[in-house]
Amino acid sequence: MEGNVDQWRREGQDCQLSRIELDSRISQNSHALTLITKFLTLKYLRVLKVQIKAKIVSESFFRRFLQLVDILDPTTLLASNIKEAVKLTLSSVHPDTGNVLPTVFRVSAFAPFASPLIIAILLPHKRMKPALLCQLLFQSYSAGYNLANGNKTTCKDEKMPLNKFLLLIGAVSYTTCLGVVPQFVVSRYSFNSPAMYTFFRKILPVPVLAIASAFNVAVVRGSEFEKGVEVTDKNGNVVGISQAAGTKAVKDTAVSRAVLIGTTAAAPTMIVSYLQRTNFIRRFPHALAPIGHVTTILILGLMVPISFSLFPQMGKINKSKLEPLIQANTTEDELYYNRGL
Repeated sequence: MEGNVDQWRREGQDCQLSRIELDSRISQNSHALTLITKFLTLKYLRVLKVQIKAKIVSESFFRRFLQLVDILDPTTLLASNIKEAVKLTLSSVHPDTGNVLPTVFRVSAFAPFASPLIIAILLPHKRMKPALLCQLLFQSYSAGYNLANGNKTTCKDEKMPLNKFLLLIGAVSYTTCLGVVPQFVVSRYSFNSPAMYTFFRKILPVPVLAIASAFNVAVVRGSEFEKGVEVTDKNGNVVGISQAAGTKAVKDTAVSRAVLIGTTAAAPTMIVSYLQRTNFIRRFPHALAPIGHVTTILILGLMVPISFSLFPQMGKINKSKLEPLIQANTTEDELYYNRGL
């Protein structure tokens, strides 16, 4: 880690920043993240990706999980010293554009911002309006997060066109409506059977939310299906733009998001159902709701690094699955692409 920092400092001479000057300015500047981001330009981000690409792709799920636990540390949203430079860069800077991500859409911000929204959509609302509002807020945040963290190798300097903006609005609207279907059924119809009520109130929302989250990813990042994404060799050289790689990137991310939201919705429900039978809850029934909320937060905090680690962020794809033109441009058997989050 220290070796990488020293290397970046040596490369900083091209930016007219000597090591002494860099250390001095960082120690005096309260806005160190701005300086670090300027220093770690897109050129150096690509150097970093080339250095760690082979390691990331070959590492096991457990190694990726430990790396993400470190990157997902919410304190990076406030950190501003050189010792945190690598962690800040990985969690705050988009790897394709080199631009600083909005604070609410950084990888370390997902759990703190999504937790209250997920708790809100899982509440047993008595009316449709609160349920609809909570779903709208959650799906809007999810759409913004998916858009900010998608692959941008084919649209680095592109402003959002009108058709993509309308598609974004459509994705939020559709997933919001889909998410409130169980609540609508419960509000619209009276169930005499406890089993039917339990099904629509506790069981059906789990697959519905998982499907809605996966659909949100697929629609918001639909341009990666259409335009494709850049694929590179092991040295970081761009070989071409592949729709097949873009499709794989979106599908893997959609599966990851479905696992994240589905598990976060299912696990607390099962735990609360079990606790309802215990003597403690029978004596203190008002403790059930706070325990359920805390459980949701803990499950989400655990599932974020697990779901993000299911597939490597620097994905790889066999050359035989790519377009003929790309196959003709390289002799390597496997190529790489940024999957996004």
